[in-house]
Amino acid sequence: MKRLGTVVGAGVLLLLASACANQQESQDNAGGDTRPTETSAPAQEQPDRQPARTPPSGGEKVTTGQIDSTALSKNYPVMVWTEDDGMTVGVVAQEGGCGKASVENAETEKQVTVTMIETTPKAPQACTMDLRYPKLTTELKAPLGDRKVVLKNVERKS
Repeated sequence: MKRLGTVVGAGVLLLLASACANQQESQDNAGGDTRPTETSAPAQEQPDRQPARTPPSGGEKVTTGQIDSTALSKNYPVMVWTEDDGMTVGVVAQEGGCGKASVENAETEKQVTVTMIETTPKAPQACTMDLRYPKLTTELKAPLGDRKVVLKNVERKS
């Protein structure tokens, strides 16, 4: 008998919830068009290109044969480009939560070492659990030319 009361009570609640939902739906559709609407971006705007796979407009991608990424952490994005006739090297860095990405470079006649740095706060704090891939650039003293680009990444505390 007790079980029957529980089943009947649950059925009444379900009936009431469904009646309220139908009433709200009727009010929403009462005075307007019920056809679904479609939204889109204006025709002149292009969607953002994949940040870790394409250089920015005007950038020239450096070939994979010219890049040494063996010192990077696993799954770190690898994309290098040049701008300003090879005087600027760009990379895709990685940062997350409270981290902030930056780059440093060191040049020799044969190679340019680009170190991507993620700086995080020393003191523990609540941070989001997201990853971001900012495109960063660094100025060179001489055009990149045929020099090798060596990529490294480090974490620092501020």
